[in-house]
Amino acid sequence: MKYLALGGVALAALAGCASYVAPVRDVVATADVRDPAGLPRAVATATQQRNAIRLQVAARNMAPGTYGAHVHMTGRCEAPTFESAGGHWNPTNQMHGKENPRGMHKGDLPNLLIGADRTGRMEVTIPRATLRGASDSLLDSDGAALVIHAAADDYRTDPSGNSGARIACGVFR
Repeated sequence: MKYLALGGVALAALAGCASYVAPVRDVVATADVRDPAGLPRAVATATQQRNAIRLQVAARNMAPGTYGAHVHMTGRCEAPTFESAGGHWNPTNQMHGKENPRGMHKGDLPNLLIGADRTGRMEVTIPRATLRGASDSLLDSDGAALVIHAAADDYRTDPSGNSGARIACGVFR
């Protein structure tokens, strides 16, 4: 054993026993969200942060207003209705909405607010969620999608918050 004295404190170092720990890199998935005509409307980025997913949405070229947005359980976005994205991502079998006493789905998100400049941003943390590697991960065998709806989410009506038609969709990759 070798000893190294620094500032009056002796530190023991085992020769030949040094180990390297590689830095942990964030697991990231992105979705290019498009309307039925294929025009870009938003980009969504999902980043694994410990035991949660941080979701960021940057929208553009949308009419000013309030829109429901949800993570849907299937990574398919077939226009014009985007029904191929399935229902909300709900691995814990909850009801819909943060105001529902029996809610909420993991895929329930805050409303997306679009300003007069036709842009909007949303950031939210989905607790106790993983992107990959678990049976209830967002990116399971059939993937996931971000869907923007025509109307605001009321945060309580099951299953979709009365948020109306699906007007844009993007598959997480």
